[in-house]
Amino acid sequence: MYGAIIGDIAGSRFEFDNHRDKRFTLFHPLGFVTDDTVMSLALAQAVMEADRLMPLRGPDYELLLAQKAVSCMKSIGRHYPDCGYGGRFYRWMFSARSQPYNSFGNGAAMRVSAAGLAARTLEEALAMSDALTAVTHNHPEGIKGARATTLCIFLARQGHSQADIRRRVEQEYYRLDMTVEGLRPVYRFDATCQGTVPQAIVCFLEATSFEDAIRNAISIGGDSDTIGAITGAIAQAYFGVPEDMKEQAAGYLDERLLAILADWDASGLGQGRPT
Repeated sequence: MYGAIIGDIAGSRFEFDNHRDKRFTLFHPLGFVTDDTVMSLALAQAVMEADRLMPLRGPDYELLLAQKAVSCMKSIGRHYPDCGYGGRFYRWMFSARSQPYNSFGNGAAMRVSAAGLAARTLEEALAMSDALTAVTHNHPEGIKGARATTLCIFLARQGHSQADIRRRVEQEYYRLDMTVEGLRPVYRFDATCQGTVPQAIVCFLEATSFEDAIRNAISIGGDSDTIGAITGAIAQAYFGVPEDMKEQAAGYLDERLLAILADWDASGLGQGRPT
């Protein structure tokens, strides 16, 4: 969870003023948490609540998880009306309706960390990803973007190499025929999954450490906080997150979000590699 949060914080001040260089202050006074962090933690809360009710994750678990995703995103998200929601998601958030709206926006991928971190098998990870995503982003490209992100997180937790992860993504989801250096001068803001997730994955694949992955993500420009959140989530699963970075990131969260993060840490979900 820290990976998505740190990527979001690092990219927050550059979303509409891109910084195409790896040299910048990671935790800056002007940094802040956006909807990427709020929704990532809301879905972490949904997973925890579903697991308390159905710890063995039986046949109806995905239905329960989807219900919890809706309730947690709305109950938590409504406390942060100015955190950067997209227009359609904002209307969904603050309305009485709970139907999905066929979105393929990159919000599907930026919030899905919990599925890749908490799943016990790859099949379960993808089913959880679908349940958490389809409540809003039920367009095939929205489902695909979240699934690709979840796949990367899960495989990273299992100890797969970056080369193995690249191969699986290219076989099942996206062409990754790009480089960070090649993206940096030409990539532009794109709020879709298909225009964000492959780029974020490449930023992880070329990284040599967690911090390097975040710096890659911010340096290509575009939707910087969301690219940072997606890359950071995968990089956390692969490299881990230094304790000092966790402490610095926590300083950007209010008491409500800190409480969810503390509960997530205490739950043990996503700790270590699945068997």
